[in-house]
Amino acid sequence: MKPATAAQKLDVYLPATPREFQDGLVSRDELDELQRNPPQWLADLRRDGPHPRSVVAARLRVSNSGLARGGITEALTTEQIAALVADPPEWLVRERESFAEVRREQRRLAEERSAR
Repeated sequence: MKPATAAQKLDVYLPATPREFQDGLVSRDELDELQRNPPQWLADLRRDGPHPRSVVAARLRVSNSGLARGGITEALTTEQIAALVADPPEWLVRERESFAEVRREQRRLAEERSAR
């Protein structure tokens, strides 16, 4: 598979991966091995970042669209995410409330469907 696909499956930011990862193809077996026994570079990336948008959004408890509305277009490190969580700007508070409401509505609809 392409490196971009493998990076997405590993939840890492492709430009932060080693050059040999970015330039080569990754087999399914290699991907499985990276997931089972992550090398040091992968463990470091997962711990410290920079993180891809999906991971940043999940850690901030907002949607990817909410990140864009908040002006976050670049990958963030764990330290930058922690700083936003420690002193959340207004957009983050608003987006968290909106995201939580959407999740509540999704749960309500799922419960309603399962009750039928």
